[in-house]
Amino acid sequence: MEIVLLGAGQVGATLAESLTKEGHDVAIVDINEKRLAELQQRFDIKTTCGIASYPEVQRSAGMETADLMVAVTDSDETNMVACQVAYSLFKTPMKIARIRSPQYFIRSQLFGDDDLPIDEFINPEQLVTQRVAKLIHHAGVSQVLDFANGLVKLVVVKPYYGGKFVGYSLQAFHYEFPLACVLAIYRGGEQVELRESVHIEVGDEVIMIASAHHLDAVLLAFRRMDKPYSDIMIAGGGNVGARLASALEGQYHIKLIDHNLERCETVANHLNNTTVLCGDASDKTLLVNENIDRFDVFCAVTDDDEANIMSALQAKRLGARQVMALVNRTTYMDLIADSEINVIISPDQVTISRILAFIRSGDVVRAYALHRGEIEVIEALARGEKGNSFVVGHTVQSLSLPKGVHIGAIVRDRVMIVPELSEVICDGDHVILFVAEKKYIAQVEQLFQSGL
Repeated sequence: MEIVLLGAGQVGATLAESLTKEGHDVAIVDINEKRLAELQQRFDIKTTCGIASYPEVQRSAGMETADLMVAVTDSDETNMVACQVAYSLFKTPMKIARIRSPQYFIRSQLFGDDDLPIDEFINPEQLVTQRVAKLIHHAGVSQVLDFANGLVKLVVVKPYYGGKFVGYSLQAFHYEFPLACVLAIYRGGEQVELRESVHIEVGDEVIMIASAHHLDAVLLAFRRMDKPYSDIMIAGGGNVGARLASALEGQYHIKLIDHNLERCETVANHLNNTTVLCGDASDKTLLVNENIDRFDVFCAVTDDDEANIMSALQAKRLGARQVMALVNRTTYMDLIADSEINVIISPDQVTISRILAFIRSGDVVRAYALHRGEIEVIEALARGEKGNSFVVGHTVQSLSLPKGVHIGAIVRDRVMIVPELSEVICDGDHVILFVAEKKYIAQVEQLFQSGL
């Protein structure tokens, strides 16, 4: 596939890395010549220096023959105009744009071929808000993702003493929970080879999927069931913080802290059941006075990575049960990976996961990048019949899956199945696959191309 990326920031660079590893032809446009030179040294990509919405810049980048354009510059307006130019002049088949400002979403009919020709728009703040809200709804997990319209959940959890199956083998776990499947275990930062004899240990990072109805019972295998959260403190009254408070108030007791008095007044006027405080969220005295030790979750979502990290660490040491921090810079994420912060939220990874679902070819309907983009979990739709499909009518064992790929679950007629090797894949099945390395993505996509 020929893909043109507009914008060489963190998202654009990570997308370029991911897509080149999969064998796509990638071109990237940015106004920063030095940044482009750095990326060209690292990856096999074409670079064009210039303003992304200019027709001649797009032509130079190869938009005339591009299958897909992804606009992720820092400017909403540049991204939108770039989509219009790509549509009007080059008839680019698929156009994705990152749009941050909520003002553009007041009228839902703004986007479409008859208006602004954007096929899919990505709003990072909205995606982050949804991700954090899910984590709060599912106490004790560091990641929760939906598959098959919410019938199947993927969670990332760390086993603790008190979990029913901590110290037990995967064979014992799978016998007890037939509607759950461990996709990967990371121990000391390294992926453990999954064998039935492998034991689940305290401190492991376990990636698993389970039927949504059985998820709570399955989580007991790894840790004592945390009581549901009730008291939430949010640090930051920007777009993410205000959205999060709005989404959660009414279900939880919410306190929001921001250092900007004017912003506090604006947020307070738009929220109904949230206590808004003006102050520094990393101030020990303020946190102690607000009884931080009684809060179930402290969530730092300001625009400042350092402030988020410091306030989250301070809240944890003062007794907050679970702390989350929004972190943009990859270097910081590496530094605090083993810190006391329970959940690190990367807006870039959330955005990239959303974009990947649209980039995937074949009948891939959902894709999530995990573990800092190193692995991917894909939901693919099996369509056709044995004569015109690589998967329909074939057993799991007979599929030509690469070594680093395995099927975790099949959803058939709204029922989750953890398949045996003899399971035959049927037309209409939703197949959830774990992909250990990016280089295997293309093979998975080809398997699920219907009408061969």
